[in-house]
Formats: sequence, structure tokens, C-alpha cells
Amino acid sequence: MVTFLNQVDSFVWGPPLLILLVGTGIYLTLRLGLLQIVRLPKAFKLIFVQDKGHGDVSSFAALCTALAATVGTGNIIGVATAIKVGGPGALFWMWMAAFFGMATKYSEGLLAIKFRRKDTNGAIAGGPMHYILLGMGEKWRPLAIFFAFAGLLVALLGIGTFTQVNSITESVYNTTQISPAITATILAVLVAIAVFGGLQSISKVSTAVVPFMAIIYIIGTVTVIAFNWDKLLPTLIMVVTSAFSPTAAVGGFAGASVRMAIQNGVARGVFSNESGLGSAPIAAAAAKTNEPVEQGLISMTGTFIDTLIICTLTGLTILTTGVWDSSLNGVSLTQSAFSTVFGNLGPSLLTIFLVLFAFTTILGWNYYGERCFEFLFGVKYIWLYRWIFVAMVLLGGFLSLNAVWIIADIVNALMALPNLIALLALSPVIISETKRYFAKKD
Repeated sequence: MVTFLNQVDSFVWGPPLLILLVGTGIYLTLRLGLLQIVRLPKAFKLIFVQDKGHGDVSSFAALCTALAATVGTGNIIGVATAIKVGGPGALFWMWMAAFFGMATKYSEGLLAIKFRRKDTNGAIAGGPMHYILLGMGEKWRPLAIFFAFAGLLVALLGIGTFTQVNSITESVYNTTQISPAITATILAVLVAIAVFGGLQSISKVSTAVVPFMAIIYIIGTVTVIAFNWDKLLPTLIMVVTSAFSPTAAVGGFAGASVRMAIQNGVARGVFSNESGLGSAPIAAAAAKTNEPVEQGLISMTGTFIDTLIICTLTGLTILTTGVWDSSLNGVSLTQSAFSTVFGNLGPSLLTIFLVLFAFTTILGWNYYGERCFEFLFGVKYIWLYRWIFVAMVLLGGFLSLNAVWIIADIVNALMALPNLIALLALSPVIISETKRYFAKKD
């Protein structure tokens, strides 16, 4: 089964999708005049500006909900997996995917506000399925349905449940020897309490937990890197050189080609920051703002924080400590890096980080899946979706790591494809809205 899934994964994450994903980011970057560099200071200022407009939650809460869904196992385990399979050069390709992904994420956030509506319960409904339908026209409904269906699969089988739960149960077992079945059951109960409260409940948890956990994790990784300060420059050189030349087998590392570095760096980068996936605009649509460009800028900071800060620090922690060429993989690799500085406390610290990261990701993805479910089936049976989601959380503790990550990769690709088509089709709207806004402001 794993062999078959690997073949499917290699096919869907082959050159066509990678070119479409990164190519869309490059195209938008050029058309928007390197907006992710030029307008980044303004983007960070907007996070803390008082909201003025219609919506369900504040722009800050919408960003935290999106970050809750993106800052998760991808930042800890995804980076470790990318380096283990693709070598140090995979980190460089994560940076490239994130840099161009910022323009993609900006465009998604802009379209989320430009094309949104209210559902029959009066809640804001937005995201790619809506900007496909409202921006591209009724004839594109099959593409919108395809996206919503793929989003539902990602929520129930991919990033939203299995990868997070599996990572939590493995990390808790490694640290405390508590059975995965017990951990998954407790997690399912906590998730049920939060998700039945709807977006308001999820955003409250996210705004309380996400900034705190991100700051503490950054402090932890910076401390490890500081203890290996003399190895930082050689490590950065190794990352860049390995991005363009094969990495030889060394220690427990089997060696990697440039293609493996690119494929793993881009795929894991997208898994982590979700730029181009179409998930973040579902949360962005609920923000209390009437200005699409401003929400686009705020959304863009999510990719910067997630990958260019947090994933980079994880990668440098693994590489500067030298554990990357050991026989370890997944969370054990990152735990080993923390142990070099924090000793026996290292795995426990990382377990706490991982549990918080993954728990908030589960909550964020529950909301994304719920909006996709609502688009497909209406609001009447949302209670059924929530129970299925909780059941999948429970099931996630009983699956193997290999199968979990491969399934997640496959359904991610299915979700990205219709969203990227929509971004390219609606790029004239993105560019004209951007020009209009900055002409007025400047």
C-alpha cells in the first residue's frame, strides 16, 4: 500500500505541479512588483491596525486562525523529513517556495475579501470555491466543487487530522510512554469541545495560543543555534551548495539528488505555509475589513512567519547540531537536536511545542473543512461533519507515519491545482485592485 501511495505521490508532485506552483508565485511576484519585499513593513503594521469593515472576526484573529492551521507539524517534522530525504539543500528550496509563495498568499487573501458572501446562518463564507464561482462565473462551478471536495479530503485525511494526531501521539509516546490510543482519545475530546463552538471559539483559542507558542519555540531554536554559533556560516554555505549539487551519503544519510532536494523542499514548504493551497483565504474571508489589498498583505505575513522564520530556525537547529546525518527521522530527529543543548529536557520541550502546534492546526483545519462541507452540502448537516472530523482525529493515532505523510501530500496536490488555476485566471483582478489601492494610498 505504501509503495502504491509513493507512486501516486511522485506522480501528483511531479514537475508539472511544481512548475505550476512556483511558476504562479514567480508570475505574481513580477506582476506585483516584488510586493513581498516592498510592502512587507506595511503588511506587519496592518496586523495591529483597528479593523473597519464587515466580517466575523478581527484581521488579527483571522491571521491567527490561518497561522494556527499552518504553524504545525510541518514546521517541526516536515522540515526534518525534507532534510532527511532531500538533504540540506531542501531548506533552500523551502525558502524559494516561501518567497514566491508570499505573492501567492497575498493574492489569495485579496480575492478572499473581494469575492465572499454569507451563508444561510449569516456567517461569512469565502475562499477559492467562492472566488472561482463569483470571479470566474457559473460555468466554472465544477472547478469550485472539485476544490471544495479536495479541501474536505485534506481536512479529514491530510493536514487537518492524521499528520497532526500521528505526530502528537508519537512525540508523547517517545517522551512519556503513554499509549497512542489514550493520547488520541484525550485529543479527540478536546477537539470536540473546541470545534462545536464554531469559528468564534476556534479564533479565541488561536489568538491566545499561536503568538505565545511561536515566540517560545523561536526562543528555544535560537538558543540551540546560539550554542552552535561557530557552525552557522558553514551550515548556510552547505544549504546553498547542496541546493544545486547532489548531497553525498554520510553517516545515516543515504544521499540525495538535486531533484530530491527541490521536490522535498517545495512539497514540504507548501505543506507548512500552504501558499497556493487555497486554505488560508477561507479564514481570511471572515476578517472584519472591506479592503481586499489590506487583508492580502496581512495574509502574506503568514508565509513569512511560518517558513522564512519558524521553518528556517527548525532547519538550522537540525543542521548546526549535526544530527541530520544520523539514522533518526521525523520528530525524533528534531528532538535529538534539542537534546544536544537541553539534555533530557529537550524531548519534553519539543513535545509541548508539537502538541500546541498540532492542536491549533487541527482546529484551524476543522474550520477550513467545515466551510468546504458547507459549500458542497449546505449548513444543515454541519453537525455531521464535525462528528466525522472528531472521529478522524481519534483514528489518526492508529496509522503509520509513512502512510500518513504520503496521503497528506497527495490530497494537498488535489487541493492546490484548482486554486492555482483560479489565481492565474483572476490575476488581472489582483493586479488592478493592487494598483488602485496603492495609487490612492501613495
